[in-house]
Amino acid sequence: MLPLKLFLPALLLTFLLAVVSLFVGVRDVSPLDLFSGTADQRDLMVLAASRVPRTIALVLAGSGMAIAGTIMQMLARNRFVEPSTAGTVESASLGMLTVLLIAPDMPVIFKMLVAAAFSMAGTALFLSILRAIPLRSILMVPLVGIMLGGMISAVTTFFAYRFDLLQSIGAWSSGDFSIVLRGRYEILWIAFALTIAAYVAADRFTVAGMGEDFSSNLGLDYRKVMTLGLVIVSMVTACVVVTAGVVPFLGLIVPNVVSMIMGDNLRRSLPWIGLCGAALVLVCDIIGRVINAPFEIPVGAVLGIVGSLFFLYLLLGRRNRVA
Repeated sequence: MLPLKLFLPALLLTFLLAVVSLFVGVRDVSPLDLFSGTADQRDLMVLAASRVPRTIALVLAGSGMAIAGTIMQMLARNRFVEPSTAGTVESASLGMLTVLLIAPDMPVIFKMLVAAAFSMAGTALFLSILRAIPLRSILMVPLVGIMLGGMISAVTTFFAYRFDLLQSIGAWSSGDFSIVLRGRYEILWIAFALTIAAYVAADRFTVAGMGEDFSSNLGLDYRKVMTLGLVIVSMVTACVVVTAGVVPFLGLIVPNVVSMIMGDNLRRSLPWIGLCGAALVLVCDIIGRVINAPFEIPVGAVLGIVGSLFFLYLLLGRRNRVA
């Protein structure tokens, strides 16, 4: 178990990563010039309009998606499930495409609500399919989610191709935070508020993760907890997709690593999950900006590589334990 005294150093490390994120990019902004007061107006404008909003968006999106993945794993009672392996992000993308087709000038907040409604419907469909599968194995669950997500993604691609919107799909499917500017990330504060709500209801999610019968015997309203979990997962996913696009595997990597060390008590582990999620996204974003400078590799691409390897590790580890 990670002692509480390690949380402060971890928080400090994440803060240092955020500071590094402020000064990494195409334009060379010197922290010495900034702190000495000799930075020119362009440097200040870059920091205020781009670097600071981007760093805040990375932290909020990373912590939010990590916690959303944790809740989804509790609801599905499966360690291999998260928004990008359950059709949730694909459903949110379909919602975004629907907005572009029907009301492209809709305000961002309403786009988020439409995407959240679609992601909630897709997640509910995924959970309904799981309940209909008898004697499902632990490896069957992510397979069903990936198949469902593939079907929804195919529908989205078909209509995007039909209406010449493929380029728009690419803009929100790569998890690219380079498009984040001041005035275009504030919706992520909704995701932050929802992560606070998840922490408040952490004990309920812990009990619900033990199954409906066990929860009911303890007097917990299982359906209300499931509904709350669906709302949190869907709204957080929609906020991130609307702001920067799909951030894959984050809700798979962080909750599993933290669970291996701290167990399944969400009240104790959620702060660590949120902090580690923010740190991982910051690291991947810095790598994406440095490895091929002055060009950028989207966070989604870096996380896709890391997440795929970790997913494979989990699968192989599970197979070895079963054998």
